[in-house]
Amino acid sequence: MPAIENLKRIAEIEFSDIVKTTYQYEYKLRIILINNTFIDVYLSQKLHNKFGFHWECKDKKKTIYRYDNFPDMNWQSISTFPYHFHNGAQDSVEASPFPLTAIEGFRAFMKFVKNKL
Repeated sequence: MPAIENLKRIAEIEFSDIVKTTYQYEYKLRIILINNTFIDVYLSQKLHNKFGFHWECKDKKKTIYRYDNFPDMNWQSISTFPYHFHNGAQDSVEASPFPLTAIEGFRAFMKFVKNKL
């Protein structure tokens, strides 16, 4: 599992055109984007190799996008379980369109966000 500092560095350097600032709190990273929305990055301290990347759009629809691999049994029928993607809403879940490793999955998620901005 990468350290949260690795993901912070990727956000600040590789995505500096959309990242306004970052805040690190132990295993959690908050990334503030140029449109004042935010991404929370979680690296589990208890479950080995478990992560979550959550983008709060703060619009009227309360749109969220989250890629994670926490084994939520509600999504066990998804082909990439436990990896899954909440596409726009908490209950709109589909197979992961992102790489299954934390580093490459994070990069792909950030590219997704950049394309949506």
